[in-house]
Amino acid sequence: MNVLACIKRVPNTGAKIVLTEDEQRIDASGLGFTMSPHEECAIEEAVAQVETHGGSTHVLTLGPPEADEQLRTGLAMQADEATLLETDEEEWSPRATADAIADGIGRLDDDGFDLLLFGNESADAANYQVGVRVANELGYPCVTGVKDLEIEDGTAIAKREISGGEEVYEVDLPAVVTVKEGLNEPRYASMRAKMQARRQEIESMEPRAETRPGGLEKVRLEAPETDDSPAEILGEGPDAVPEIVEILAEEVEVV
Repeated sequence: MNVLACIKRVPNTGAKIVLTEDEQRIDASGLGFTMSPHEECAIEEAVAQVETHGGSTHVLTLGPPEADEQLRTGLAMQADEATLLETDEEEWSPRATADAIADGIGRLDDDGFDLLLFGNESADAANYQVGVRVANELGYPCVTGVKDLEIEDGTAIAKREISGGEEVYEVDLPAVVTVKEGLNEPRYASMRAKMQARRQEIESMEPRAETRPGGLEKVRLEAPETDDSPAEILGEGPDAVPEIVEILAEEVEVV
């Protein structure tokens, strides 16, 4: 079974986001980058499924040359191959990203990927779109928000949590599944594995996306407001309870 995990290079969680002067992109000069926890689970699931059923694991991203760092993390987590759909620093829309990934999969897919895994949403924009759009482009069934996945006799059995229980879906392979943190426990890449990943070749491809009229157009980015006011100490132990109750009551009245 051949499995592809798609990831995205995103700013470190908790990093202070600074925008460029034209408000069109994030100033990445002082940022560290990573991939989202959902996507770490996607790589882990891809590797685990191949360990169980045989085959190969491929990790892919669309992004700037620096995104090879995240691909090498995937290789260190025991993925077999990696491909970079290389862009400049410009952020691509979900539609263009999905078009480029679907096209890239078509160019990579010599033996056929049986399973395509995506994070349920990216840790930065959280658009929830790319996996679904890729499935639509390829004509594959898609299940989103999955926290349990089994493969049996060419069928994916995917489960997602709902209030009071879970939904169970059975879809024929090939299929697209978007996964959430908690699906598994991603393995820790050893120093030896990281060193080996540094020496592995990463295939680089020029992404191709179909130009389509209409759709959303980005006007500008806005950084969230920050609250730099000092914390107020209400007290210690049981003596602080009346103050807390009073503040909560005020908040309820405001709402």
